[in-house]
Amino acid sequence: MSKHLDEARRILAVNDRGGYTVPTDRLYPFQWNWDSAFVAMGFSLYDVDRAYRELERLAEGQWADGMIPHIVFHQPSDTYFPGANVWRTRHSVPTSGITQPPVFAIALRKVHEAAGPAEARTPPLYEAALKWHRWWYSARDPKGTGLVALLHPWESGSDNSPAWDLALARVPTTTETAVARKDTGHVNAEMRPRDEDYRRFIHLVDTYAACDWEPARQWEKAPFKVAEVQTTAILLKAGEDLEHLARLLGRQDDAAEIAALNALSRKALLAQWRPEFSRFVSRDLISGEDVAAPTQAGFIPLLSLDLEEEIAGALVNEMKAWSKGVKVAFPTTKPGIESFEPKRYWRGPAWAIINWLLIDGLKRNGQTDLAEELRKSTIDAIETEGFAEYFDPTTGEGCGGLGFSWTAAAYLWLIRQ
Repeated sequence: MSKHLDEARRILAVNDRGGYTVPTDRLYPFQWNWDSAFVAMGFSLYDVDRAYRELERLAEGQWADGMIPHIVFHQPSDTYFPGANVWRTRHSVPTSGITQPPVFAIALRKVHEAAGPAEARTPPLYEAALKWHRWWYSARDPKGTGLVALLHPWESGSDNSPAWDLALARVPTTTETAVARKDTGHVNAEMRPRDEDYRRFIHLVDTYAACDWEPARQWEKAPFKVAEVQTTAILLKAGEDLEHLARLLGRQDDAAEIAALNALSRKALLAQWRPEFSRFVSRDLISGEDVAAPTQAGFIPLLSLDLEEEIAGALVNEMKAWSKGVKVAFPTTKPGIESFEPKRYWRGPAWAIINWLLIDGLKRNGQTDLAEELRKSTIDAIETEGFAEYFDPTTGEGCGGLGFSWTAAAYLWLIRQ
């Protein structure tokens, strides 16, 4: 086994906190939703029991209405803001009040396949995934459009992406909660969201806490509401995997229900294709306008759509244009534009897990050459710079938190393909 494989496994072991994995020490001291799903897929390659445990611990945070929150606070820590006291949720296990991209069902299928068909731990997790799936469509798409909406930028996982600039600018910077950031004490402030962003983020938390986190009231009061193509594409891929599991488990009624939701989202996503941009776009539900900011989200529908050759070719050409001259692909904001910041979190850096999703999407659509280029670029970055949270695409430098769990999980998958 190579030293990098050893190191990837060591990082997952070091970040283990008793059946769940923190993204990295101190900067993120709790269990994060989509991080854990990626980590479970990493574990599934060599420790299926631990992979199941990761998902089971995440499901402990599931709310009665089906939502799986973006953070589960299994034990206290004072190295992160906002902590459980700021969220003011009333779940039996302390959690945040918002969610994150639904990678859970995608991970569950991979873990189940690694375990073999007789695995008894799959059905309860399938039930959790189905309940969450239904929540997405009822709570975040009440009008039945097929595109699910985010009520907070953090729900996208791409917290400070330029995709949110216009919508977030309408959110006040006033907060009822004192904003006492901890992240900039662990990582260079130039790599993190700005203070003004944080005040808007916390304003949204205050707004929804005042709604008692009740989805219909939040929908009505939300000053930020974006029907988002990255999250919907991940939800559709999760739906495909959930439908597959439903059929395996003999749940034919569930399978039919999920298939209908999948068809709805497939049609809605295709309608968000914009040939003039050579990518898909999200929609700001408050202004009614397309989100034109060029970010990685516009390419993630590759993951869950079987595209016509013309569209797939246009996406690939656009991806190649963004990657031209960079040291590490794939930048999360189009290089050369004003909002491109190669070291600032989701405003330009390359992320191993985004690349993993893009690689799977490119392969699905027969674009194997670019998939292989992206795989090699990601592996080279990790082997050169270590298991950083993300990478500056222009210099290749590893940035953000170090010894990062989902980067380790991505490496374990990408190295074996």
